Amino acid sequence: MRDSRESRLLLILLAAIAFALITVDIRSGEDSPLDTAREGAATVFGPVENAVAGAVNPVSNAVSAVRSSGDRHDQLAALERENAELRLELGSDERRSSRVQQLDALLGAAASGQYGVKGAQVVAIGAAQGFSWTITLDVGERDGITPDMTVLNGDGLVGRVTTVGPTTSTVLLATDPDFTVGTRMEGSDELGFAAGRGDSWLTVELLNTKAEVKKGDRLVTFGSSNDKPFVPGVPVGTVAEVPPASGNLTRTVRVEPYAGFTRLDIVGVVVQPPREDPRDVVLPDKPKAEPTPTVTVTVGPDGQPLEEGEGLEGQGDRDELDPEATPDPGDPPVPDAPGQDTEETEEVAGADPIGPGTD
Repeated sequence: MRDSRESRLLLILLAAIAFALITVDIRSGEDSPLDTAREGAATVFGPVENAVAGAVNPVSNAVSAVRSSGDRHDQLAALERENAELRLELGSDERRSSRVQQLDALLGAAASGQYGVKGAQVVAIGAAQGFSWTITLDVGERDGITPDMTVLNGDGLVGRVTTVGPTTSTVLLATDPDFTVGTRMEGSDELGFAAGRGDSWLTVELLNTKAEVKKGDRLVTFGSSNDKPFVPGVPVGTVAEVPPASGNLTRTVRVEPYAGFTRLDIVGVVVQPPREDPRDVVLPDKPKAEPTPTVTVTVGPDGQPLEEGEGLEGQGDRDELDPEATPDPGDPPVPDAPGQDTEETEEVAGADPIGPGTD
């Protein structure tokens, strides 16, 4: 660009004129002599500015929307992450609360039976050994776990340990068809063997074919030699069905187990058996029997039941309701019935009264 002396002088002159106009406009205030020129310029160039803005604004807005779309996407992604974290935190709190309840129940059962237990968590479930009903625990040899140990939770018997690794162990559930445990019935001490059926029920073979058993009777483990694989006194379940006695050498009943095998989480492995058989101490408290509702029926003099809210009014007079009732003083005398004896002696018409000195 060619820089001449004339162009520099012109630039200086324009700057001086602009500075002078600004000074005059500021000092004049509302009575500025430039207001007329400003209004004329607004009148001339205003419509042009509006037209240009109407044509440029949609393009400008579109460009701004494209530029801000990335920021909005990031904001939405951040909100989604926060919601996911909140849901995870809420779920963790509920799960934590459930685990605390399960652990409290487990410790309560262990204290009642004087069992030394090692707490464990179920980390897998499925056919770890063939097609057996098994679960995998997060404890193993390093935690003192050995095969043929009893596994329970706060509700009752879960199963027994079958295989043990360094940090995990496999438990055969009581519902497996290959599972068998000796049982004793509460109160009567009837012995039997509980076996899994491959579903949520157990079958118990009672050794006494004439054993008196009814629905609701409760069973516990009888215990094994040297407390392996089962310690005594662990709740097994309640009798749910009693088929008629047959001619077999044993009597079979159907039992609903205490443990819920579809919701196992916190369990305990019995690493120290009790010094004495706890018998029925570990069993949960029996549910309180609900009072039987009673119905009072009022029967009227005619032997028919009275309707609700209906009294004895209109069911007969007082004598019919209560023959021995004392009449009120204002009531009229009741006539004697025909043939009824009276205390007064009637005089016979035309006869002289009999008195002393009469022949």
